[in-house]
Amino acid sequence: MSDSTDEAVSQKDRAALARGIMSILDKWGLCAGDQVSLLNLPDKTPTRMLRRYRDDTPLPDTREVNERVEHIIGIADALRTSYPHNPSMGLVWMKQKNKRFQRRAPVSVMVEDGLDGIVAVRSHLDCAFDWFNS
Repeated sequence: MSDSTDEAVSQKDRAALARGIMSILDKWGLCAGDQVSLLNLPDKTPTRMLRRYRDDTPLPDTREVNERVEHIIGIADALRTSYPHNPSMGLVWMKQKNKRFQRRAPVSVMVEDGLDGIVAVRSHLDCAFDWFNS
């Protein structure tokens, strides 16, 4: 397989990952501005760019974006395993005020507190993540 084919596959996989991440953020009910903030995209990222991420454009390949994507996937997976018989309960949990987060909803914690908030939510949901990172 040539390098150009490897690059195309990588771009295709990264575009599929972007679609999945955007789907998760949409399900969590985040507005465009909150999605930009959560992913640590440039402040002036236009809404049409978010639309492209939903279609066929990979997210920026930066350490900051990739780290946040990894945590978002971890949170989504932890919600799936926490509520295996009722996926909508994970969405409810994400939007419901939580005593652990000073009566703020987990989605609010992630948007308002940035990477620290994202890590706090993942640590709360995923004991295996918290175990290895404590």
